[in-house]
Amino acid sequence: MTAEYLHVVARDDGEAIWFLRTLMTVKASGAESGGAFSLIEVHYPPSFSPPLHLHHHEDESFYVLEGEVIFTCGTATWTAGPGAFAVLPRGVEHGFKIGHATPAKMLQMSSAPGLERFFRDAGGPAKDRTLPPTSEPLDLPRLKAEAERYGIELRLPN
Repeated sequence: MTAEYLHVVARDDGEAIWFLRTLMTVKASGAESGGAFSLIEVHYPPSFSPPLHLHHHEDESFYVLEGEVIFTCGTATWTAGPGAFAVLPRGVEHGFKIGHATPAKMLQMSSAPGLERFFRDAGGPAKDRTLPPTSEPLDLPRLKAEAERYGIELRLPN
C-alpha cells in the first residue's frame, strides 16, 4: 500500500450504519483502500441471521471477535468462536446465525469494494453507536431491490 492510500481509523471511528438490526462501522471503504477491499466491524444481536444469499462480485471473509456464529456455505456448516476466520466465496450460497445466548462482533472483509455501499443504501445512517431498535419493521422490498443492484441474490421467503 502506498502512502496515497494511508488510512488510519481510531477504535470508535468510522461511518456507522444500521443494517438489518445490526450496527456496522466502516473501517475501510473501497475508496479508502485504493479500490482493494472494504472492512467493516459489525455488532450483531443474539439470534441474528441474514437471509441466505450469494454474491456475484465479491468474496466475504469474517473474523469472529466475540460470540458464537454458525456459518453455512454451500453444503458445509460449522460453528465458530472468537479468533475463528471464515471465507465465503462469491457464487456460493451462504449465511450465518449468531448464537442465541449472547451478541456477537465480527470483522467483515469484502475482496472487492462496494459491499459497504450496499449496506449504506439498503440500511441507513446509525442514529448512535448502539444496535438499532428491533421494533422498526424491515423493508424487504427495498432490501431485495438494493441487493439486486449490487449483484447479490437473496433467498427471501415468498
